[in-house]
Amino acid sequence: MRVTGTGHAGMRFETAGGSVLCDPWTNPTFFASWVPFPDNTQLDWAELGRCDYLYVSHLHRDHFDAENLARNVSKDARVLLPDFPTDELEHELRDLGFRHFVYTRSGEPVDLDGLRVMLTSLKGPGDGPIGDSALSLDDGTARIVDQNDAHPLDIPELLEFGAYDAHFTQFSGAIWWPMVYDLPKAAKREFARRKRIGQEDRAMRYIREVGAPNVFPTAGPPCFLDDELFRWNGLGYEGVEGESIFTDQWEFLGRMEELGHSAGSGQQGHLLLPGTTAEIDGPTVRDLTHPIPDDEVERIFVSKEQYLREFAERARPTIEAQKAAWSAPQTDLLRQLKEWIEPLMKRADHMCDGIGGVVRMDLTGMPAGTPGVDDDGTLGLAFDFAGREIRVYDGEQARYRWTIPATLVQTNVDTGEVDWSNSLFLSVRFAATRVGQYNEYLYTFFKCLSEERMDYVENWYDAANDDGNDIELDGWQVQARCPHLQADLSKFGAVDGDVLTCTLHNWKFNLATGRCLTSAGHEIRATKLVED
Repeated sequence: MRVTGTGHAGMRFETAGGSVLCDPWTNPTFFASWVPFPDNTQLDWAELGRCDYLYVSHLHRDHFDAENLARNVSKDARVLLPDFPTDELEHELRDLGFRHFVYTRSGEPVDLDGLRVMLTSLKGPGDGPIGDSALSLDDGTARIVDQNDAHPLDIPELLEFGAYDAHFTQFSGAIWWPMVYDLPKAAKREFARRKRIGQEDRAMRYIREVGAPNVFPTAGPPCFLDDELFRWNGLGYEGVEGESIFTDQWEFLGRMEELGHSAGSGQQGHLLLPGTTAEIDGPTVRDLTHPIPDDEVERIFVSKEQYLREFAERARPTIEAQKAAWSAPQTDLLRQLKEWIEPLMKRADHMCDGIGGVVRMDLTGMPAGTPGVDDDGTLGLAFDFAGREIRVYDGEQARYRWTIPATLVQTNVDTGEVDWSNSLFLSVRFAATRVGQYNEYLYTFFKCLSEERMDYVENWYDAANDDGNDIELDGWQVQARCPHLQADLSKFGAVDGDVLTCTLHNWKFNLATGRCLTSAGHEIRATKLVED
């Protein structure tokens, strides 16, 4: 089996049963903020797009690049379609001209003319929320799993496909915390450090549990080439005075070696750049070849700022063209938001009750004459989740406050963007403050700005209520499933004193009180066992 890196979570596999192109992303996304790192624009995308099978893991735009898919990928390719709760991904692909689909069921292998394929789909509110997925392939010469940035709860189920020869997995996260938050520098640096460590620990846990002898770190990080965002590039572990959450492939592979994962250890990491090729022959990776000399490879990472400055100049026309296409804010933007979002609030009792109050959104750059706008051109809005309405902010207490350029919100309104978490918020083109804990319901709400998504997630919360099953864990009787995303706490639970950590996503709970220490709501049921 031959693999060619195409950047970020993208790769192309040449197998005994045909070619499979995965997550082909090249164009800036999330309001021209995210760009694949390293540069992959030099690849022959038309040639890469002549494939037998196409796999798009999910609809996030750093995996689903509509422009690249439409322009370069053969519409004769058979699309390996994950088993998602809605058919949005299929509809989007059909709109681009794809007509041939292989419908799968999560965790069930299918044989496609000698190529054995399995898609593992995730369907919780945190997964898109309409889904994320992993791909397993076996052509008789090698068996691989492309986990990209999916976080499967059940690794034994993934391993039922067979022992893997190579594991392609995310190691760098995709979130705006704590970078956009108004925090003291020391606090922001500490939260960013914890985030980097948490992402690394999660990746290492998957690497250990999957147990493949060959590991290819993929699915990150992006780079930020717009001048106003350049500070968020992770330039070494210290990043921008330590405030960036992003680490790169070079750093992660170095960390793997520090932890004993190297040639002769049974698990070895490999660098997969855009254009890198390698042969996977059972448990052996051979003929790994980068498209540039080794000293130029090293320069990308060791002289990273210089490399990114040069890349930014090449990318400037594309980024400026995208920015020029953003919508100018309209004086009736509040009316447009009310007509769209208030009916969804009325369908979202779980989420609105979980948010439980007012979220303040300050829209900057509003035109003169907008009702309620101040002298600086800022319109303060109150998203009142308790009252199920949106109105002009009137000075009431708000635990969350966002300051967002109005042009971004107007663009999302004009395009009907149903997932603001994976458009506006991942752009990191906003500022935020909050009082108290992270509220998962809030950001999930803004992933679900359609009736179909909102109804699905509300029904998911109904079905995910505690089933009453308990386990014993380090002297405590605890409900068997994590209140966050239903992870099996017998596998992922770790107790330290009165605090339980679900290590899948590092959510913490006070067992004595049942209180979630990570996010509002999500209480846990637990009882201290009496020793005999």
